[in-house]
Amino acid sequence: MLPPLADLLDAARVVRLPLRRRFRGVTEREALLLRGPAGWGEFSPFLEYAPAEAARWLAAAVEAAWTGFPPALRDRVEVNATVPAVPADDVPAVLARYPGCRTAKVKVAEPGQDLADDVARVRAVREVLGPDGRVRVDANAAWDVAAAERALLALAEAAGGLEYAEQPCAGLEEMAALRRRLARAGAPVPLAADESVRKAEDPLRVAGLEAADVVVVKVAPLGGVRPALEVAAACGLPVVVSSALDTSVGLAAGVALAAALPDLPHACGLGTAALLATDVRPDPLLPVDGALSVAAALPGGTARADDALVDAARARPERERWWRERLTACHALLAAP
Repeated sequence: MLPPLADLLDAARVVRLPLRRRFRGVTEREALLLRGPAGWGEFSPFLEYAPAEAARWLAAAVEAAWTGFPPALRDRVEVNATVPAVPADDVPAVLARYPGCRTAKVKVAEPGQDLADDVARVRAVREVLGPDGRVRVDANAAWDVAAAERALLALAEAAGGLEYAEQPCAGLEEMAALRRRLARAGAPVPLAADESVRKAEDPLRVAGLEAADVVVVKVAPLGGVRPALEVAAACGLPVVVSSALDTSVGLAAGVALAAALPDLPHACGLGTAALLATDVRPDPLLPVDGALSVAAALPGGTARADDALVDAARARPERERWWRERLTACHALLAAP
């Protein structure tokens, strides 16, 4: 059930949180938080997203704040470290913020950098994790098929094997072609679909085209935990739950999804509170011994925030107006017959 717009606007508080390092081209993260009868929800689609796409993020925030989450099937969720496109010498300091994590996701294909930078970064991650750690890379759809093949062969060699490569190409057809080329080259690097999975029908295309070995699922772009569970069941592939550079409120929804999945074979990308310099909880959702505690992330089964920290992080008035107008536009789309 969609609450009236007036209720959402009354519940809305816009925050702006600095990042420790530039990530996805930004140094601050803005989010609109909703406080409802079931807890807190986060509405934080990236700034470039149009209302048609951003409306699903509002649906996810409403689910968290007004409905709550399904029951958990596990009490902890293993998470990966996230390594931004930093110089190789900075890798040990980055990984030190993820105590106990034995999996690292490494950002590659950053604009302004080249493959040599990526190879050096991946090699440094392997040196820190040791031979038993798992290394995955994320290219955010930056390569065409030929460039992806060249890059993944080099990165797999530098890593001594990759757990998987996340979204090396933009389209599912390109991903399928890349899988075939890697197999012919005798280097079947598993591929994970992320940006390709934005709507409920996308995972079915991923499976039908044999475009990926893993599906990366995020709560907000799919409209909530329950729709994401349906997507995970429909795709028939192993699922990794990831975040979208969320505050600890949004991360709690990701933990709720990961905790409700019947199977969770891979570490999840839900340790990204370590990228934020400040947060909206006094106890941000940071990994302990490589995992997040479901009970700590979801006290009473709901997402939580601290009023004082939310107030301290309030965005400028003009940015608050911008977000409230965005919420209004997305609410109209969700309310349309």
